[in-house]
Amino acid sequence: MRLDGKAAVALAAVALVATSLAGSASLASDRAGAAPPACSPGTTVATDDGPVCGIAGPDVRSWEGIRFGAPPVGDLRWASPKRPAKWTEPFAATAPGNACPQLAGLGPGSETEDCLNLNVRVPANPGHGKLPVMVQLHGGGFLILQAQNASRLVTEGRVISVEVNYRLGIFGFLAHQAFGAHAGDYGLQDQQAALRWVQRNIAKFGGDPHNVTIYGASAGGSSVCDHVVSPTAAGLFQRGISQNGEYNSLLGKDVQWQPQDCKADLPDEEQAQQAGARFAKALGCQDNAGACLRKAPVAALLKQAGNGMKPDSGTIAPIVNGTTLTMSPGEAFAKGRVNRVTLMHGVARDEVQLPAASTPEDYRKLVAQQYGEHAKEVSQVYPLKRFPKPAPFLAFRTIVADSNSVCPALLNDERLSRHIPVFAYEMDDTDVPPAFFLDRTKPNGAYHVAEGMLLTPPPGVELTPNQKVLSDQLVAQWTGFARTGNPTVDGTPLWEPYTESNPVVMSLNAAGDSQLTTEIPRQHHCNGLWNPLAPFAAPR
Repeated sequence: MRLDGKAAVALAAVALVATSLAGSASLASDRAGAAPPACSPGTTVATDDGPVCGIAGPDVRSWEGIRFGAPPVGDLRWASPKRPAKWTEPFAATAPGNACPQLAGLGPGSETEDCLNLNVRVPANPGHGKLPVMVQLHGGGFLILQAQNASRLVTEGRVISVEVNYRLGIFGFLAHQAFGAHAGDYGLQDQQAALRWVQRNIAKFGGDPHNVTIYGASAGGSSVCDHVVSPTAAGLFQRGISQNGEYNSLLGKDVQWQPQDCKADLPDEEQAQQAGARFAKALGCQDNAGACLRKAPVAALLKQAGNGMKPDSGTIAPIVNGTTLTMSPGEAFAKGRVNRVTLMHGVARDEVQLPAASTPEDYRKLVAQQYGEHAKEVSQVYPLKRFPKPAPFLAFRTIVADSNSVCPALLNDERLSRHIPVFAYEMDDTDVPPAFFLDRTKPNGAYHVAEGMLLTPPPGVELTPNQKVLSDQLVAQWTGFARTGNPTVDGTPLWEPYTESNPVVMSLNAAGDSQLTTEIPRQHHCNGLWNPLAPFAAPR
């Protein structure tokens, strides 16, 4: 099954669009348009690039759209991020900054490359002492979306939130020999430039540069994995929270996105440059390719790249470029090539479930397509007769979640726990309010990025008393981990680290029913079926 570009991007979008922890995202507006709101008195902060002023709300003081990198245009398109030109007059950081270029109809649809900006949010009454810092790396398949408002973590968790916009898709990840050695991964480099900005400036906002947690869901969770293994990220953060960062197909037959998740075998530099050469040729840029590509219109580049699934799409997600990433995260986890940080890491039990099976024939066809020579064994382990109606949907949903997400996440927990502290979780609450992208006629279960709906419920979403308990618990655990490196805080269950001798996983559930368990690998057929098929595992 292969989808056309538009359909595949749409599937990626609906599966990932709830990736941030904010439910009340405002779309960015071009700063060259309407004047931003006036600054509140007493909000001017002297950053090392220039003064900024923001808005003092009753609960949160915020600065939005602060530039941390020069506009990546001209010769800086497909180049490592540079510091912005300094300014002397206070910049009115009172409205969201530009989103980075992305296809219209899926995210903000921006074509503005001047998009390297971030938001800072601080409790209105921060008290004494430096506050822990949580840096959000938004999701969206590395293709869409933008930094989201995480005010709830600020007000209830007493942390400082930094929310980052970074280059996406073809602008963030294209490699071509014309760009020199180690091209690609510019989006990850942008994220690291934002972390260096935090190191230089966050103390001026009341934050502790020595207590920084990066977090994100879906592609944001994959980004966290990337920085855990990136040599150039060493020392820029102390903790990470990777949510739903395992979502690629286990056997490399993705129809929705390029390999990019925490377990994937990423393209190497040579493969990425070959893809870049095909992309340049498709745009008529065989001669003097670097200059030609850097002059190409944004719309033309976005159209040719699409969702990255065509042979001449170029690379639109992280690669092993030799500097930012020297190996795929999963391989680095297996070899212990990781930065010395503490990690919270987990997925949802039912995770990504596209494409869906509606009939027994769909089920057999999809299993054959996705699992090839292993299809017979998979069908035997997950027989349709063991599932209630709608059996084909539930059976294939379960297979995909187990193979692509749950078992790879647990395998990564095991590998990482040999080298750094890991707190593992599985989101098991099957009654989270449905995200708008879900088919509400289907039993979606504990779906991809479901915890985001509880961490910061979107406006208008009413939580039941059961859900409210878990919602409050998640905020306490996420921010408590950011504060101390341990998610066990008052009002939440004991959460012990995952170790080979004590492989406990926190099963997150509603109504105060979260608990540690060691049963998840058996329930999901990890050891007997899926783990031997995972990338970087010993062959069967």
